[in-house]
Amino acid sequence: MNYRSISDLNQIILKRLYIIPRDIDLVVGIPRSGMFPANLLALYLNRPVTDLGSFINGHIYKAGERGQFFDSRRYKKILIVDDSISSGSAIQKCKEQVKHLENEFNIRYCVVYAIPGKENMVDYTFDIVPLPRYFQWNILNHTVLEKTCMDIDGVLCVDPLPEQNDDGILYKNFILHAQPLFIPGAPIGTLVTSRLEKYRSETEIWLKANKIRYNKLVMLDLPNKEARQKANCHASHKANEYRLNPYKLFIESSLPQAIEINKITGKPVLCTENFEMIFDSQSVLYNIKNGQSLPLVRKGLLKLRDLIKKIIR
Repeated sequence: MNYRSISDLNQIILKRLYIIPRDIDLVVGIPRSGMFPANLLALYLNRPVTDLGSFINGHIYKAGERGQFFDSRRYKKILIVDDSISSGSAIQKCKEQVKHLENEFNIRYCVVYAIPGKENMVDYTFDIVPLPRYFQWNILNHTVLEKTCMDIDGVLCVDPLPEQNDDGILYKNFILHAQPLFIPGAPIGTLVTSRLEKYRSETEIWLKANKIRYNKLVMLDLPNKEARQKANCHASHKANEYRLNPYKLFIESSLPQAIEINKITGKPVLCTENFEMIFDSQSVLYNIKNGQSLPLVRKGLLKLRDLIKKIIR
């Protein structure tokens, strides 16, 4: 689980800013993940910035405005930026889009993160990060969510206020009309919440209204708020679902609960309170599956899996 936060991205750019030539005239970001590092680089290098489409059309961002034409005689050395490179298809597509401009501009390519062996596809790379890898700015739209457990309150929607948490009409109204926070762009494996089972109907209505896709909803099967407070099993309830199933990640809003879930399961937990990956406790099985321990064993198991698939076909 190689996770990089926005803070990590900023730090590696600052640490290795020296790799970028200072005669760059214009920084161009590949939408949309490339725009964030492109803006950071433009700020640190004190250079103008624009997006790929605007650059192709001869436009540049100026003083908070967009769509201003720029003089191609003034901007000759162009740095095109993306956040990462894996297969290389995005960079290759970009190169094809600007091929007709190669005689007019001196174009160089840069990524913040590259997987081993792909760094030679660009001119500048800030860091090498192997797969599997996930970034703060796109993890909530990543297909890994299909193999993820996710909390509801504090992640998908705001937490209820104390006066709303009455285990009655006010709480039902909160569930039905809760303000959304992070609405994922990919289906979620299982939603695991400490909401009581008796509020399943209201919860499902809200999830449908906010177009949240998921495979399963696990709630706490206790009669009332008092029983839930007495049991005090928020973290263990969530950890049991995570531990007993082949999920890769849990996304939790509470930092103390995230730490406890990680301790119980030995599997990573992303905490939306600070968007840090909690992974202090690691199980041997999880490490083998991800190649962090006994990589040859994992390689052999993958070969065996592929062989079994061929036989079944």
